[in-house]
Amino acid sequence: MLIMKREEALELLKKYNKEDFHILHGKTLECVMGYFADLLGYGEEKDFWQTAGLLHDLDYEMWPEDHCKKTEELLREEGADERLIRAIISHGYGICTDVMPEHEMEKVLYAADELTGLIGAAALMRPSKSVSDMEYSSVKKKFKDKSFAAAIDRETIKEGAEMLGWELEKLITLTLEAMKACEGKL
Repeated sequence: MLIMKREEALELLKKYNKEDFHILHGKTLECVMGYFADLLGYGEEKDFWQTAGLLHDLDYEMWPEDHCKKTEELLREEGADERLIRAIISHGYGICTDVMPEHEMEKVLYAADELTGLIGAAALMRPSKSVSDMEYSSVKKKFKDKSFAAAIDRETIKEGAEMLGWELEKLITLTLEAMKACEGKL
């Protein structure tokens, strides 16, 4: 399987995303996906998992109404591996695509995308502005508060946990651990 080099993927992300927020979100998912690849025994595919995380919202800033559809087109033009294209498109399942996550990596990407947004927003509300001192209970409280980060789709997070066969607590705890491990790298 031909995997896009990290430098090429980052350059591509920056070509279509100018806002720091979108670039940071891509880098966050890149790191979180690498963490999960190692944790779940896919270390030999870590680069693949990370590339999917980095590029998952490639089209969102410029073409939000065509999210995932435009990414498919852009990645095909770049000669990206079909497995990478499918994985990225599947993270929009039920929202903007009908491609259901099947591989464990696709399910993690689907579940972690929205959840990292919620955790990141919760971190910004803390005096430390960091996840380093955040506990599961804090995330769970923000998860239950529908007015907090209202654009975050909690049902997608729940569905992602179910797809993985995990309790919501496990998904939140592991994603929080991943973000703590990544924070110093971002």
